[in-house]
Amino acid sequence: MNPVSRRQALGLAGGVALAGTLGFPTPAGAATAWRNLGVVTANIGRANLDQRKAAITAVRNALDMTGPADRPLVGWQEIGGGDGDTKEKGWINDLFGEHYRNVHLNDGGHYVPISVPKVYDVLDKRVTPVHEGLAGVSVNRVISEVLLGANDDAALQFAFLNTHFVAGAFNGQEDPHEAWRRAKWALHFDVLRERISSWQARGFPVIWTGDTNRNPMPKLFPAKETRAFDAGIDQIGWLQGSNGVEIQLRNRKTVPMHVDGHDARVAVLQLRRA
Repeated sequence: MNPVSRRQALGLAGGVALAGTLGFPTPAGAATAWRNLGVVTANIGRANLDQRKAAITAVRNALDMTGPADRPLVGWQEIGGGDGDTKEKGWINDLFGEHYRNVHLNDGGHYVPISVPKVYDVLDKRVTPVHEGLAGVSVNRVISEVLLGANDDAALQFAFLNTHFVAGAFNGQEDPHEAWRRAKWALHFDVLRERISSWQARGFPVIWTGDTNRNPMPKLFPAKETRAFDAGIDQIGWLQGSNGVEIQLRNRKTVPMHVDGHDARVAVLQLRRA
C-alpha cells in the first residue's frame, strides 16, 4: 500500500470526518461549581486473553465516586487487535452500555475507540488517519476524536482525543524496521499536535489519552500542557482552552488489568465554567 503523505495524515486533504454536529464555543455565564470527570487510558493488550473481560470490568469500576460521576470517560487501545475474535467490542458494549456511547468502536477508529458517559453529549466526532501499517511490524495508526458538551450545561464543552503510537521506536532494541518505526512515531507526534491545535484554535480545552510507547514522553506543548503522570508510556494530558472552561487535577491512580504490562491509568479531573 502507498504511504500516506504528511499532508493527508494531517487531514488537510480530507481526513476521515464522521457524522456529527459541529460545536462552537458558547459564551459563558456566571462561574459554575466544579464537576468531577474521571478519565481513563486503558490498553487491553494481547498477552493474557482470558483476562480481557475482567480487565474491561476493572476499567468500568475504576472510580469510587457515586452517581453519574462514577462513570469514567475512557480512551481504549488495542481493542480487537490481533485476538482473532470480536469479544472485546462485545464486552465494552455490554459493560459500557446503557449509560454510555461507545464512539468509533465499529468504524475507522478501530483499536482506539472512546467510551463516553451519557452525561456528555457527542457534538462532533472524527477519525484522523496518521499512517498506514507495515506487515509484520505494525497496524495502521489513527487518532479518535470527539467534541463533548455537558448535557446539563451546553456551554461546558471540550475535545477528547485518544490514540496509540507505534511500538519499538524507543525501546532500546534495534531491528530491521527501526528507521520506519522512528519516522512513523515522529509523524504521529506531529499529527497529534496538529489535531490538538485545531481544537484549540476553536477555543476548546483538549484532554488526550494514549499509549505513547515512549518513556519519558515529550510534552506536545511544553508551555501549555499538563500531564497526570510524570512517567510511563500510558498517558493522560490536557490543555486549557479559551471558551471559559477550566480543568484541574483532583486525583490520580492506576487500576491493575492483568492482561500484560499495562495497567489502566486514571485521572480524576474537575471541570467548571469560570
